[in-house]
Amino acid sequence: MTPESTLPPFELCGIGDEAAPSLERQLTAVRLLGWSRLELRSVDGVPVSELSAHAFARVVDAIAEAGVTVPCVDSRIANWARPVSTPFATDLSELDVLADRCAALGTRFVRIMSYPNDGLPEPHWEREVLSRIARLTARAERAGLVLVHENCAGWAASEPQRMLRMLDAAHGSPALRLLFDTGNGIAYGYRGAGLLREISPYVAHVHIKDGTGDTRRQHYTLPGEGDCEVAACLRHLYAHGYTGGLSIEPHVNLRPHEGWSDPAGDHVEPFVAYGRRLERLLATLRTGGGA
Repeated sequence: MTPESTLPPFELCGIGDEAAPSLERQLTAVRLLGWSRLELRSVDGVPVSELSAHAFARVVDAIAEAGVTVPCVDSRIANWARPVSTPFATDLSELDVLADRCAALGTRFVRIMSYPNDGLPEPHWEREVLSRIARLTARAERAGLVLVHENCAGWAASEPQRMLRMLDAAHGSPALRLLFDTGNGIAYGYRGAGLLREISPYVAHVHIKDGTGDTRRQHYTLPGEGDCEVAACLRHLYAHGYTGGLSIEPHVNLRPHEGWSDPAGDHVEPFVAYGRRLERLLATLRTGGGA
């Protein structure tokens, strides 16, 4: 195992709308942290793929002017709001839009999920999900994109064997990899650190989230202060050669899957405090301390 004192450096970023709705405030949060990367999900409550051409052009200009890069765009493809009964054309259309927009942003990663069920028998659900993901992956590969599947909602949400089966169904294409979120297990009923041990060779992007609770109710905490074994996950990632970025997703101002946002969500201080706590946690791990 790699000693904590030799953990390599890496790029820190955060999901912007977790800091504030407006791009200006999202960039302010990144600037206050001294970071140079911003993961995009929505601007003023509008998903990246649904921004008007004019609004998106302003986003590109503002990000470039701020000297910030975008490591990943979080799509709604196959997510918790799009079960397997959703017309497949909806996701194909979003991917086509994002192919152009990712090119303008200079990013290749697009976050996806894997279609929650909507009454289909298990074998039918599996066949449909694997078929759709394989077709999306082929389309992404032609566009120069990499789909990163998050351990969140859908057929391959929480079982490592299903995640690996999904990668196989896409013929091992480099255009499909995994996104590991340290904190999703409390909401979906599994231990994240255990899942990570099975999938780490295929992880290309990481979300940092922590909390307590169970599938009925969750309380989100600063990283390292909950039950999600964030420090253990970080040690494992680095011990097994992970070189990607870490992106904070505090769930303090915004929890999209619950349809909840803080009415005072333009205050970026909680997001900044979250980033500072992650920095301290990493510094402790590098010097051989505990979480």
